[in-house]
Amino acid sequence: MKTSLEEAREQSHKDTVNVLQNIIEKNYDAEKGYKKAMQDAKTPALKNFLKEQAVQRSHFATAIDKELRQLGETPKDSGSVAGTLHRAWIDIKSSVAGNDDEAVLEEVIRGEKASVDEYEDVMKNNTLAPNVTTLLQSQLRDIQGTLNRVKTLEDIQG
Repeated sequence: MKTSLEEAREQSHKDTVNVLQNIIEKNYDAEKGYKKAMQDAKTPALKNFLKEQAVQRSHFATAIDKELRQLGETPKDSGSVAGTLHRAWIDIKSSVAGNDDEAVLEEVIRGEKASVDEYEDVMKNNTLAPNVTTLLQSQLRDIQGTLNRVKTLEDIQG
């Protein structure tokens, strides 16, 4: 029979693994979304920005992958069904909007806002190890910075 402390540790481990699995999946989605948006973008500056963001999300996923492996878990290796559906929606919207950079930026803003909400929700509603919290807070700050940059780019475009 397990002690209360052992049960609490097991539950904490499961919760942390679930959180990290969900976040890694979202980062795979974001990376693919940025690559897709990069194909739709017209201006070289926007294409380069989107490429940087895809690389950043790949780094995020790698850091989370490492964390999961340190917890003795096998990380997910692909994105979600919802992410696939979102990219399909971007395809439809881009074709209707004539693939203009403003439409691409609007989708990026929508995706980044969803990422910020996801990270904030995870950190508010879960008790995570300090190293995991630090990692997620750092990634959240980077996503918020990206969101601010994209809004500035949209203002320039619009």
